[in-house]
Amino acid sequence: MIAIKDFTDITYATDSGVGIITINRPDRYNALRGRTVDELLAAFKYAWVDQEVGAVILTGAGEKAFCTGGDQKERAETGGYGETETGMFEIESLHKLIRAIPKPVIAAVNGFAIGGGHVLHVLCDLSIASTNAKFGQVGPRVGSFDAGFGSAYLARVVGEKRAREIWFLCEQYDPETAERWGLVNKVVAPDQLMAASMEWAKKVAALSPTALKALKHSFNADSDHIMGIQSLAFDVLDLYTKTDEAKEGGAAFTEKRAPDYSKFRKN
Repeated sequence: MIAIKDFTDITYATDSGVGIITINRPDRYNALRGRTVDELLAAFKYAWVDQEVGAVILTGAGEKAFCTGGDQKERAETGGYGETETGMFEIESLHKLIRAIPKPVIAAVNGFAIGGGHVLHVLCDLSIASTNAKFGQVGPRVGSFDAGFGSAYLARVVGEKRAREIWFLCEQYDPETAERWGLVNKVVAPDQLMAASMEWAKKVAALSPTALKALKHSFNADSDHIMGIQSLAFDVLDLYTKTDEAKEGGAAFTEKRAPDYSKFRKN
């Protein structure tokens, strides 16, 4: 497991019984490459085993972005998301770990929570958004999708109609809309985001850890079957990303133009 001192893409700190994980790639809008995911996995494991930590905050560096999903520039340049510890891009493992860690995870959403970044905040137990936050999906536009937790569990959170709107239109939504839909719990000013998140995290950390663990696993139980769908979805996604259709989405993103999927529409 990567040592905390060797983190390059994220930072991990503890404060008053709270583990604070910050995606630290503001120059790439906190997008995820393979190394980022490896470090996030390590940080959540450190938080899991630390008996002093009772809650976790996940956020992004700067004010522009919480996380914008997979690093599309990296993907366009190299055909993938870069080197990893195991040779695998373990985003599926990260999704499972956020759900499995027996400590509530609070997303402090500063700026864009888009694509895979949107999925990360949805998977967190609670979400507090800055007034400059933006939420949305881009998968069908850039040649990608999350047909597991990113869609099926999202429908549990906001309802079927809203979830389909988010994925089928690929629009962006302001934090007030997100709060109204139940996508976030609370909206605060940018300079109050970490203070509000720490306030909630400290309240959580002061509660019975065994009770919280049992409650989190109970909440998860009703949607745990989505893990099976998630595995199938990532199998399909792995094949799909190698197709010309998916490559058109990535190329259009890099070239800053609208993708042309018309030739891929078949009966």
